[in-house]
Amino acid sequence: MMFFNALTVAAIALASIIPSLVEASPIPVPEAVEPYIPVSKRVYTAAEIDHHEKILKRSSAGFNDWSCKPSAAHPRPIVLVHGLIGNGWDNWLYMAPRFVASGYCVFSVTYGELPGIPILAGLDKIENSAVQINAFVDKVIAATNSSKVNLLGHSQGSLAPRYALKHLGLGPKVEKYAAFGTIAYGTTLLGIAPFLTSLGLYDPIKAVIDPVCKSCFQFLQGSQFLKDLNEGGDTVPGVQYKFIVSKYDQVVTPYTNGILRDKNPLVQNVVLQDLCSVDFSEHVAQMLDPIVFHSVNAFFDSRANQNVNCLSAFE
Repeated sequence: MMFFNALTVAAIALASIIPSLVEASPIPVPEAVEPYIPVSKRVYTAAEIDHHEKILKRSSAGFNDWSCKPSAAHPRPIVLVHGLIGNGWDNWLYMAPRFVASGYCVFSVTYGELPGIPILAGLDKIENSAVQINAFVDKVIAATNSSKVNLLGHSQGSLAPRYALKHLGLGPKVEKYAAFGTIAYGTTLLGIAPFLTSLGLYDPIKAVIDPVCKSCFQFLQGSQFLKDLNEGGDTVPGVQYKFIVSKYDQVVTPYTNGILRDKNPLVQNVVLQDLCSVDFSEHVAQMLDPIVFHSVNAFFDSRANQNVNCLSAFE
């Protein structure tokens, strides 16, 4: 489901004009095609939901273990923050078990769910999601008897925690914050957003999308949310940051919008291709990229191999 991140706005934009195109087209529409049911109106049976929860429970074995106690070697629990249309399970099927195997207590939050839309998360306003993330960190700290956590975010997971750090008092609870596929200053979505504006379709499309994705237009370049979030600086004192971007990111465009701009000595901005020039991971593939994993692990653990390069893909 994460593969839809890049085209959320474009897909619904096209969906809004397809009926007129079909009416003008001489090509008949097959009668056997079932009508599309919007996500907000889909009904999932109790059996389907139970089946999904069983898969989630099996697949997340090892992380979200609330009996886990941090070791002296890894005293900071890791809190994972997924991206748009992901959840605390599917976004981390690769990285979470690797961090668990490395000896960390690992916890993943699912945030930003809207009523009537199961499984897909990150859809609520980012301000509301930030409240949930802040509360989840409190829960992890209490369960593990830790003073602070380390955060790892993907995509929208590079925005919601930043709001909590700046406005909700999350800062003193976080030692290190790493993120990849970052959206620090928003995205043009390959120029789709400016294109819609030029056609006068921005507001109509936004009106269609907002009921099922309240966060979608918040992370577009130039949004009021991003202006407010970055005003006065894009970091908070005391937290160490590592933001990883990819030149081949097709969701965050231009990719340089993922870079933090504060002149803060605690900030590392990393271009993935500077670690390995032949790493072609785009937005989603970074979730499964061993080079990204090792770069984050080196940030969290100073004793880990700090020389992350192309060979790290084989470790």
